[in-house]
Amino acid sequence: MLWRRTASLEQLNGMSHHTLIAHLGIEFTRIGADELEATMPVDQRTRQPFGLLHGGASVVLAETLGSVAGYLCCEGEQKVVGLEVNANHVRSAKEGIVRGVCRAIHVGRHNQVWQIDIYNSQGQLCCSSRLTTAVL
Repeated sequence: MLWRRTASLEQLNGMSHHTLIAHLGIEFTRIGADELEATMPVDQRTRQPFGLLHGGASVVLAETLGSVAGYLCCEGEQKVVGLEVNANHVRSAKEGIVRGVCRAIHVGRHNQVWQIDIYNSQGQLCCSSRLTTAVL
């Protein structure tokens, strides 16, 4: 298993209260052996003026997943902060729920690299993102 910390979905979702994560409706839905998943609604909070999922909202979902996954790979007082995030928006979403799936590319003592893919309600890839974090 990839994770060094033990956490339940209830604990992860509880940490999000009163944050941007909760405001956008992001909810952690699955902790796998080497994957972390969360969903986000496509609604008035996450759409841009043309009615499509805002690319920035996708990046928030991606960075949330990568940062929390990074935290789960740390121990003790260690913390994780984002250094760089990029996102390729390959398909739009107008409604429903998008699902982000986070997988490790590299988990080192000082930095981590995470791949986060975001899918629409039909299971089609909407966004492919990569997050680099530093372990403090």
